[in-house]
Amino acid sequence: MFIPTAFAQTSGAAAPGGAGFLVQLLPLVLIFAVFYFLLIRPQQKKMKEHRTTIEAVKKGDQVITAGGMVGKVLRVDDSYVDVEIAQGVKVKVVKSTLSDVVQPGSAKPAND
Repeated sequence: MFIPTAFAQTSGAAAPGGAGFLVQLLPLVLIFAVFYFLLIRPQQKKMKEHRTTIEAVKKGDQVITAGGMVGKVLRVDDSYVDVEIAQGVKVKVVKSTLSDVVQPGSAKPAND
């Protein structure tokens, strides 16, 4: 009963394709800008910082692998790193799977 009346009403003031399109597009642009500045840009900055940290790994650094192993770097290649995880135990790790480089002695022992 009311639906045909609602469809029959038109707005005579709006020009087709004019400012109405910009008004509809503005919220989408604002949402994208908020996502870019709050989510995308900080994540890209963090990834760039992580990449430079991993590229700067050198012999003697203490690293954490993606699997959670902590060890000392013995040798660095272009794409591999030899890590000593215990005395006399060496593993070859893909350089891109390193999670973090930590300062030796900065971590507090678990039993203290």
